Amino acid sequence: MFNGILNVRKEKGFTSHDVVAKLRGILHQKKIGHTGTLDPAAEGVLPVCLGSATKLVEFLTDRTKIYRAVLLLGVETDSQDMTGTVLRTQEVCCSEEELRAAAQSFVGGYEQIPPMYSAKKQGGKKLVDLARQGITVERPAQRVEISDIRLEEIALPHAVMTVNCGKGTYIRTLCHDIGEKLGCGGAMEALLRTRVGSFRLEDAYTLSELEVAMQAGEIEDKLVSVEDCLALYPARKALPEADAKLKNGNTVAETVIENGVDENGTLVRLYLSDGSFVGLFQKKGRQYWAEKMFLERGDA
Repeated sequence: MFNGILNVRKEKGFTSHDVVAKLRGILHQKKIGHTGTLDPAAEGVLPVCLGSATKLVEFLTDRTKIYRAVLLLGVETDSQDMTGTVLRTQEVCCSEEELRAAAQSFVGGYEQIPPMYSAKKQGGKKLVDLARQGITVERPAQRVEISDIRLEEIALPHAVMTVNCGKGTYIRTLCHDIGEKLGCGGAMEALLRTRVGSFRLEDAYTLSELEVAMQAGEIEDKLVSVEDCLALYPARKALPEADAKLKNGNTVAETVIENGVDENGTLVRLYLSDGSFVGLFQKKGRQYWAEKMFLERGDA
């Protein structure tokens, strides 16, 4: 079984679930999970976790993401992108300066209402399933964080923008909201995800490239290890007397961890005294508590 993360370049026409299904066939492995949904019409970076790395999904989902989107002003659709049904069109009368100001007004945190055409669940049902039945329900707004919006090209009614944002942000909803603020409506025409945390578009592989690598016995060369993915967390090594407890995922005192003087709440990578990677632990008081264990049986 393969353990690690593949930086997949999702192509248009595939759902994120499709990517996982195809990789299961290519790798002959069931334990695979993706780290964040991309719409079928969208493309770009989709980190996929294999084997023990599936424990990382929640951590990768939280990583900052960067998107390059094409905004089309003067049109509104039921899906907030151009794959949906056009609800209305309007003349675009705003200036470039007004567009820039409208876009910048969403930088920082704002309350975003998830689109009906989304995999988000409400009352145990996916919103998209309700939308396909012609049902629209009230959706509570969720707080999203956008750290930067850069308008790269403007040729009204089109604009190309790069968005740096946190988890849970719907870029097509942002396009809709910018259009609404301008009074002319807006929809997303195209979307490319260029980065998820440390995973970059230029380092991503298509499914066909991964299939070739698998056939050539080179798939492990494409894998990012769990340790590399967690490199942003400081590394700590245990003293020999802590090894037995750590192997079982037990809490250990700071006195048996070299340089165990981290601040309360700090997440660290913990290693056995022989250098074997155990997992991600959190400092709570004077103890280190297991958050995610990655030490496989027989590793140490």
